Amino acid sequence: MEERKLVDAQTMDRMLMRLSHEIIEGNGDVQELYLVGIRRRGVPIAKRLKANIERFSDIRVYLGALDITLYRDDLKELFPMPQVHGSDIPFDVNGKVVVLVDDVIYTGRTARAAMDALIERGRPAAIRLCVAVDRGHRELPIAANYVGKNIPTSHSEFVSVRMEETDGVNEIAVNRKE
Repeated sequence: MEERKLVDAQTMDRMLMRLSHEIIEGNGDVQELYLVGIRRRGVPIAKRLKANIERFSDIRVYLGALDITLYRDDLKELFPMPQVHGSDIPFDVNGKVVVLVDDVIYTGRTARAAMDALIERGRPAAIRLCVAVDRGHRELPIAANYVGKNIPTSHSEFVSVRMEETDGVNEIAVNRKE
């Protein structure tokens, strides 16, 4: 598989800092912010955003993790025996503005599944979406509110967002499927 590295660790740090500022600015005068990372790589991204937002502002940030496995519309196709890692959202979502955080938005189906899973827990005032990479090719009318990097791709490519916490390195690469 051919791989092109597009973002290194230093560039990723700058990108996450910029996203943190955009989230602060996009949420007005809030005193509390609710970030929910979509498992797997959305969680470490959300943790870094939380640290940055708390460093750059006086906003108190609450953090949760969401497992969308059972909400996927392709569950039976991809996972004959799905592994559920569980969600951990230690706050009430009712009436809150919740920022869902994920690594890549592609077809929009993961974001839709995440919204379904979140709404099952209550009725947020609003749901925003923050992604490290938007690679295009949407199948559903879903757009991210906060985007780290737009990377135009073909359907024969795969975007890998690698995080120190899950992969031992911070980088974004594009791989061509064989």
